[in-house]
Amino acid sequence: MNTLLITIIGFTIIFAATTAGAALAFCFKRDVSEKANALFLGFAAGIMIAASIWSLLIPAIDLTAEWGWGKWSFLPAAIGFIAGGLFLVLLDKVVPHFHSGYGADEGPKTTLKKPVKMFLAITMHNIPEGLAVGFAFGAAAVAATSEAFWGALGLAVGIAVQNFPEGAAVALPLKKATGSSLRSFGFGAASGAVEPIAAVIGYFLSTAIIAAQPWLLSFAAGAMIFVVAEDLIPDASLKDNPHLGTWGVMAGFVIMMALDVALG
Repeated sequence: MNTLLITIIGFTIIFAATTAGAALAFCFKRDVSEKANALFLGFAAGIMIAASIWSLLIPAIDLTAEWGWGKWSFLPAAIGFIAGGLFLVLLDKVVPHFHSGYGADEGPKTTLKKPVKMFLAITMHNIPEGLAVGFAFGAAAVAATSEAFWGALGLAVGIAVQNFPEGAAVALPLKKATGSSLRSFGFGAASGAVEPIAAVIGYFLSTAIIAAQPWLLSFAAGAMIFVVAEDLIPDASLKDNPHLGTWGVMAGFVIMMALDVALG
């Protein structure tokens, strides 16, 4: 398959899956149940953890090792990983948003309504996923091997798989907040639109600054793990549904690991 086509598919499916999940707002009258929410968010967390390890951190360390860093090959990955977390901390400080897990506003004070703040929270935390896909395809473009492109596509497919239930988990609470299926769908779809935009930015950064690839890959991993630890796991309310949420995490991890190994 043409590598350009693979890249376009990878950038498109992450948005399409979120939109498809958000479309469930037209099908359900109520919000998702606590049990379903625990399962959905646990599943998304498992995929993001596995993607961070298998598709981002390990390739970053391997790439640095190929460049002769020896026993210090972990250093760029460690620095990039921490930088990714700090990036999300910065976004938390400068973007007004509503954290549903804590039930509280975060960021600067504003007159924005709750649905908009919920939308901003979701959009902000979709950025790392788009960057991860873009960095992976950028690295594949530099490597110029079909295996690298299929591996990047595997990451995109994994992100897309978790975006579907995540899109539903986003749109249905927004439907409750807005009272409109159409508005909640629009908010959900728009929150996913940031992912292909971030993917394009990540792609060009990765191809333009080849020496920064290990840092960029690990940066995306750190940002995604930050989202998992701060948002997905708390929002899943594992204390109330420990087995469902935990099995969701494990299922997501195994699926993403299988995709990475099978396609990469």
